[in-house]
Amino acid sequence: MEKKIYAWEPWFFMAFGIFHMHRIWALMDRQGYADFWLGVMAKKGLFYFGLMGILAALCVLGIVTFFKNTGSNFLWRWIYLFGGVYVLFDLFAITVGFKFWNDLLDKMFDTSSPYWNIIWSFFILLGTAVFLLGIGLLIKRKH
Repeated sequence: MEKKIYAWEPWFFMAFGIFHMHRIWALMDRQGYADFWLGVMAKKGLFYFGLMGILAALCVLGIVTFFKNTGSNFLWRWIYLFGGVYVLFDLFAITVGFKFWNDLLDKMFDTSSPYWNIIWSFFILLGTAVFLLGIGLLIKRKH
């Protein structure tokens, strides 16, 4: 089986990259960022379910792609498996309200935490790396 980069794959990584990079807002306005996302998770309204649905669908698409290409996967497709399972678990844990997960989120969104900048900088760097991977895949696919 020949290795192939599907047309949607670069856009997948760029979308997830942008989603993670938006957390630069957390470094610029701790309280505003925390209030917004804690509010979204608490209300579980249309925006929440729309965003979670999109993220879940993308993760499932990635995981299916990983297994569909078993034996001819690119190394970066492991991100689909590990990242996808993590995101799906995260979405599930938030939706059903696992106490240990809610406690973790409360700590992550504690604006007085000395680890605030480390936590959110990690996500920003992760997002930047994933976004750059998407750009690299787009370039590679065009050649």
